[in-house]
Order: sequence, then structure tokens, then C-alpha cells
Amino acid sequence: MAKTKSKVAKATAGAGSNGGPPSDDGPAHGWDEPPHDAPPGTHAPLSNKEYLAHLGKLQVELSKLQEWVRARGLKVVVIFEGRDAAGKGGAIKTISLALNPRVARVVALPAPTERERTQWYFQRYVPHLPAAGEIALFDRSWYNRAGVERVMGFATPEEVQEFYRSCPEFERMLVRAGIILVKYWFSVSDAEQERRFQARIKDPTKRWKLSPMDLQSRTRWVEYSMAKDEMFRFTDIKQAPWYVVTADDKKRARLNVISHLLSLIPYEDLTPEPIALPPREPDRGYVRPPMDEQTFIPDRF
Repeated sequence: MAKTKSKVAKATAGAGSNGGPPSDDGPAHGWDEPPHDAPPGTHAPLSNKEYLAHLGKLQVELSKLQEWVRARGLKVVVIFEGRDAAGKGGAIKTISLALNPRVARVVALPAPTERERTQWYFQRYVPHLPAAGEIALFDRSWYNRAGVERVMGFATPEEVQEFYRSCPEFERMLVRAGIILVKYWFSVSDAEQERRFQARIKDPTKRWKLSPMDLQSRTRWVEYSMAKDEMFRFTDIKQAPWYVVTADDKKRARLNVISHLLSLIPYEDLTPEPIALPPREPDRGYVRPPMDEQTFIPDRF
């Protein structure tokens, strides 16, 4: 994993004058990924107890990483792409649960407006890039052009080819500007996607997740595979490589993504010291209004 870690660690090393981590071997308290004892996707399913135990430890580390990003003025972009129902949203939600929304925010843009369709393609994404001390988690991103827009015919072949030319340069610009750019592709099998789609159809609380585009992705499985492979060929660059997540097992995928993200950005533990609560002010004779003058919600549970 040392080779994987170094790709982003090198981008952050030596940035002390700009608010980045130290330039030597990195901080002593960065998260080290546990060694793999089996190829991805071959482990037995995790129990809820095991999953929550691992997740609790990782979320503590995420809070440390967040404080390091805020204190050192780092700018982090994490892109989540992949098949429909591959588990991107669940992974983002799991990560963001441990983070301060003022530091880490989720970017999930709707379909472009008529005006946005006439802009430079990357223009509507630029305002959502992080400032110093911020993390932006992109639930899909500018890669829509190489995926759904290409397959569904929302972009012309010329626009897609221009994206392949422009995207690597755009991302190199971001990296040169000091942004730590991490890209995850969630890979799910045909059979597992089918199972998840069926589960969404049967569950009224999840049915909203199935859009017409999602259903089209089932009938165009091979086209999406071809689009993904070509996208990787142009955009899997050394400055911002793609990291593939084996996502048939949602629990393991979430844990693996968090531990991998922690391994990419060297950080130190800046957890504040325990805080002592000050005593309440003494009673000054203030009489509060009667409770029957307030409207309470019913106690139904």
C-alpha cells in the first residue's frame, strides 16, 4: 500500500509554508491501513457488531483528519463515481456522519439548467470546490459527461472527446493549485445491482432512489462498461488516479474507502483537550412563562 499512499502524500508533503503537512516522512499519527489477508471481494460478510466496531474507530480518525484539514488550511476534494446502486451515497453518508458540515460538505448537483448547458462544461462545478480548511465530497461530478451524458446521448461525440482532452488538464490545474484530489470508482456486479434494484422497488422508503436513468442503466450495462473503460483510459492520471472500490459488500466497501482515504492524507491528532463545563449562572429570580402557553408536539411514542 506504500505506493498507493505516496501518490497523494507527495502532493501534500513539503507544503508547510502553505498550510500543508510536514515534508519528511509524514506525521506520526496518520492512519495506516491494515494488511490485506485476502483479495478484494473474497472476505466473509461482516456482522453488524464487527462493522460498527471497525466503523467507530475509523470515524474517530476521520474527526482527527478533519481537524488537521481545518487547522492546516488544506483543500480536499473526494469524488465518488460508479454504477447506479453501487453504494456511493451510503459511503458518503457514513463518512459525513463523523464530520462537521461546516468543514466537510456533500456536493450533489441536479441536472444542469438551460443556462448551465451553455456554460463552459466545468463552470458549474468550480463554485463548489473547497476553500482552505474544507473538504468537498462530490456525489457524482464532472464525470457525468463521460458516463450518463455519453451513454444517454445528452452530449455529442465532439463534446465527449473534448471532455477527454480537457478533464486531465482541469484536474492537473486543481492539483497545482494545492487541492488534494481523490477519485473513487465504486464497482458492483451485474447480479448485485439487480438485487439492490429489486430491494428498492419493494421498499417504499427507497423507491425514490430509482430514477428513469437508473432503469436505463440496467438495459445499457455494456454501454456503461465501455464508457467507464474509455473514461479511465483518458483520466486515470498520475496526479489524480482512479481508485476502484469493490462494492458488492456495502459494509466492507465503506470501511475500505474510509481507511484508504485516511491513508492518503498524512495527519496528526489535533483533538482539543477535554473541556470543563462552566457552572450555570445563579438564579436571579427570573420566572419563566407558564408551560401551558407553549405549543408542544404530541407524545405519541
